Amino acid sequence: MEDANLIVAFDTFFLARHFRNVGIYEYATNLLREFRKLPVKETGISVRYFIDPSYTDDSVDRQSALACEAFETRFLRYHRLWRLGLVHLAARSVDADMIFSPSPSLLRSGALPTVVTIHDAMPEKLPPEFLQKTRSLKIHFRRSAKLAYKVLTDSEHSKNDLVDVYNLRPEKVVVVYLGYDRDRFNSSPPDPVAQAVLLQRLGIHRPYILHHGMVQHRKNLGRLVRAYDLLLKHCPDTGMQLVLAGPLGKGSEAVCHLASSLNGKSKITFTGPLDGYSLSLLVKGASLCVIPSLYEGFCLPMVEAMACGIPTAVANCTSMPEISGGVLRYFDPLSVEDMTATMADILDNSELRAQLAKAGLQRAAAFGWDRCARETLQAFATPIM
Repeated sequence: MEDANLIVAFDTFFLARHFRNVGIYEYATNLLREFRKLPVKETGISVRYFIDPSYTDDSVDRQSALACEAFETRFLRYHRLWRLGLVHLAARSVDADMIFSPSPSLLRSGALPTVVTIHDAMPEKLPPEFLQKTRSLKIHFRRSAKLAYKVLTDSEHSKNDLVDVYNLRPEKVVVVYLGYDRDRFNSSPPDPVAQAVLLQRLGIHRPYILHHGMVQHRKNLGRLVRAYDLLLKHCPDTGMQLVLAGPLGKGSEAVCHLASSLNGKSKITFTGPLDGYSLSLLVKGASLCVIPSLYEGFCLPMVEAMACGIPTAVANCTSMPEISGGVLRYFDPLSVEDMTATMADILDNSELRAQLAKAGLQRAAAFGWDRCARETLQAFATPIM
């Protein structure tokens, strides 16, 4: 291992097996994978991360590489104590100068400065009925934001929210855009046989409008369902299906009930959870992706659809215009009529669909986990002025 100017201890609490389907797991896994590729002589930073064979997911590489060194510790098994202070002992034991946590649940309890990622200010910005455990989330977010040496977040919009609700110095909050899985979500044609088998298994016919992501209250899918129903009333011969792909979360019961209550030609399919490959096949087969969410810190599903060259329409709020670079079609997420009109305009205009696909591809190319990792390391090394 080469000499480093800065040694950062990576909090790997969220790399446990049982977090595999959680967004923080994906974020932490991809960052660690990219950190392993970067030499110390280029960054001046060495990352030291913790593993425990009985706790850490099997996909996490146990072998040290380049600027990343693995250290085994039993402390990870003691979940609550790890969050409250054992991580600081572990960091001290590997001579770290700083601790990085990919979540806001780590509390500073020692002398080492901590850098945490807070993806958004959702607990403060959305009503309690939109989120589970809102009170505990608010406490964790606020404490972490206040006590951290530096906060990383996913967009300028999220930074403005964090600075506002937690009264933070703007210099303390650093925007680092996320990446996405370029191997799966890209403009390469899908395997036609695998795609056909998947669509048949799920009971999906083409053409279809797609929303992918957890079916939950803040995703505003009730209005999307009503907008789709209104679209079919205006264009009864379209034959368009609506596919809601993803696991069922808080508020999904109301969306399912609304979908089942519709009459006429409405056909709405809930796929449930899908693996990454199946999801990419589904995205690549869509005629249109629609994201009516009321709050997003980055909106990975939007970027995935853009990267596949699928015409995409999104809500005109929070981070979505920023992350998409203003190249998509936008609608008022509180207006069913505006959502319907936007979908109809895109579906009726082949030139517009081609324009959206091309512009989306170009914008999505700006995002990658390699860029995210480099900018994250740069944030570690840059002092707050």
